[in-house]
Amino acid sequence: MITRDDILREARDWIGTPYRHQASCKGAGADCLGLVRGVWRALYGREPEIPPPYTRDWAEADPHESFLAAARRHMRECEPARAGPGDVLLFRWRDGAPVKHAGILSCAPQSGDARVIHAYEGITVSESPLVPAWRGRIAAAFSFPGVNPWQP
Repeated sequence: MITRDDILREARDWIGTPYRHQASCKGAGADCLGLVRGVWRALYGREPEIPPPYTRDWAEADPHESFLAAARRHMRECEPARAGPGDVLLFRWRDGAPVKHAGILSCAPQSGDARVIHAYEGITVSESPLVPAWRGRIAAAFSFPGVNPWQP
């Protein structure tokens, strides 16, 4: 059985990995989707699907919710306010825009010290505070398959 501690241990092992668009290789490079893909591979052995190639402006060029739809195909959606450590958060850059960023919640918002592990362009994979500006962009939250719902 996969635990939230397993997810966080693996996600934290990616910290310091340089940002590389479309990459998913611990220590060599990853973007935000690549981080989630890499954690998934470590937990389950292989990815549920391989994403098609995507440009840096894919969400602006194609208004479909492809990122959100893929998460819904493979993970269990939960209310963002009820997300816990190890859950995946999806973000919109602005209202009405498709989901374009992902991170793994490392400390629950209820703790008062919410943090997220993510790969952000120009920065390595890092664990950062889930400040109000980021919280306001959360579009959805998901648990990895087989992980028990968060009980604060």
